[in-house]
Amino acid sequence: MDERLRKQLDFILEIDKEKNILRQTHLSGHGRRENDAEHAWHMAVMAYLLREYSNEPVDVARVMLMCLLHDVVEIDAGDTYAYDTAGLQTQKAREEAAKERIYSLLPDDQKRALMAVFDEFEADETAEAHFAHAMDNLQPLLLNNSNGGSDWAEHDVTAEKVYGRQRRTEKGSAYLYQLTDQILQENIKKGALKK
Repeated sequence: MDERLRKQLDFILEIDKEKNILRQTHLSGHGRRENDAEHAWHMAVMAYLLREYSNEPVDVARVMLMCLLHDVVEIDAGDTYAYDTAGLQTQKAREEAAKERIYSLLPDDQKRALMAVFDEFEADETAEAHFAHAMDNLQPLLLNNSNGGSDWAEHDVTAEKVYGRQRRTEKGSAYLYQLTDQILQENIKKGALKK
């Protein structure tokens, strides 16, 4: 086996560990906690299906790749819950170190290419990154809504905090942000989400 293929296979096996990183979000219908790989797969499919709602035309393949790669760093850094203020303070440093280690398993050209996709997502300055972030926000919201808001209740998350995070959705899709607002208002009305 040549060196390039060995490096590619090493990376492929390494990212399999993403299946072991559990998130706070539960699968629809009160299922078990989802893992990072399931979250990424779900987002990628959503990006393809919902691309017509993007504020701007996007390269959907690039958006899907962002969705698939954005949490690979959590293999080392762990999942930082969106509303964990202490964890959010160290998240960037943990993820940068993880990015360097994990993507360095690849041949240099692929390392640079995939790190650029990850960095583009993190910077959130392109239409593709905006739409990928919209998927990253909408996916757990849809699951949580399907579970009657139980994840918000479990972590004592307020509507103000959820709206604070979900406002990024509007940068990628004003139309899907309207749906987000509708879902949140319904959960506030039924008491699943505290004001």
